[in-house]
Amino acid sequence: MNILLVAATKAELKNVISFFHFKEDTSSFTTEGIYVEVLITGVGMVATAFALAQKLASKKYDLAINAGIAGTFTGNLNLGDVVWVKQDIFAELGAEDDSKFLSIDDLGFGQALTLPLIDKENKVISKWLASLKPANAITVNKVSGNFKNIQKTIHRLNPDIETMEGAAFYYACQQNQTPCVQLRGISNFIEKRNTDNWDVRKAVSGVNAVLIRFFKSFGK
Repeated sequence: MNILLVAATKAELKNVISFFHFKEDTSSFTTEGIYVEVLITGVGMVATAFALAQKLASKKYDLAINAGIAGTFTGNLNLGDVVWVKQDIFAELGAEDDSKFLSIDDLGFGQALTLPLIDKENKVISKWLASLKPANAITVNKVSGNFKNIQKTIHRLNPDIETMEGAAFYYACQQNQTPCVQLRGISNFIEKRNTDNWDVRKAVSGVNAVLIRFFKSFGK
């Protein structure tokens, strides 16, 4: 099985890199009969879409996994929790009509919603996802940090988490018909920006532990 593991930064895969001891110049490793190739895209939708499109055009993968950190809008999640994203939305793609926001769907130019492509016949993947909390996500260019704008976002979209890459990842995989799933470790609550309240290390440790457990499960 060929797997593409995608992250915005190397720091978000720190423990996976350490655990499997793969060389950064090769950015790949083999374990339990699966081959995992790592793609570091850079932060944001543009960098993710560009890097992923190039990679998917050159090679076919049985599964692509996007992993990283996320902020949460909901009190139902704790710092360090790991979720899989059952849907993701391009939150800012559209137009302002005075105080009203018109999505790209409203404008008739496309669809803001993106979804994972999951091989439901694969029992290893199905069991893995069943062990994780599902979440609805939005993808943004500007991380939320203003109380009034946060309330508007919650009212309009009612998301659980936000990232800067997820919907672009799902979109690129959809266009290429590559099975895909997105995982996020919760690093902060979305509020007036206060990085002192963030726990990036805990979020990274959580999502990396889930990845390692998944890769090792192929040998059981």
